[in-house]
Amino acid sequence: MSERFERVIAAIDAANAADPNLDQATGRPAEVLYGERMSEELARLAPDAPEAVKIAARGQHIERWKSPRESYPEGRAGYLAWRTDLGRFHAERVAELMADAGYGEAERAAVSSLLRKEGIKRNPDTQLLEDTICFVFVRHYFAAFAAKHQDDDVMRILTKTARKMSPEARARMAAEFDLPPHLAPALA
Repeated sequence: MSERFERVIAAIDAANAADPNLDQATGRPAEVLYGERMSEELARLAPDAPEAVKIAARGQHIERWKSPRESYPEGRAGYLAWRTDLGRFHAERVAELMADAGYGEAERAAVSSLLRKEGIKRNPDTQLLEDTICFVFVRHYFAAFAAKHQDDDVMRILTKTARKMSPEARARMAAEFDLPPHLAPALA
């Protein structure tokens, strides 16, 4: 990759290194670890992914702790507002770092669009980012989530996750993950 790509990835990691939330298993800033997992999963799913998707994957949760879910109202409307605002914030923050690294306006706009999840199911790059997000969730965060929730809630979230994925990614996930029999239908 180019020098400017390396600079923007390093800048995203440096920003996320300030995360006060530490991963319990590693003791590392949670969002640094999340960004690394996103990059690793993207490389596994699509080794030749466009540079814009690679940047968006690494910056997917940039400085997420600055906008905690608790700062929004309870319920679906509050959750959706939080997610929309996060997408805008992540897009703006990554675009700033890209500008500092020497990326032009069109390149920054492309990554910003990905981070706002524009064109999901229509834009192959947005869909690839979403598929990567879903794989990271199931591979690294699903077990902890499932342990804290009732089976009905787990099934509902897994079904919603699967709906966001491309058919190819759903089939790949079903083949790769050995879900309990009562949850496997969620990927159908």
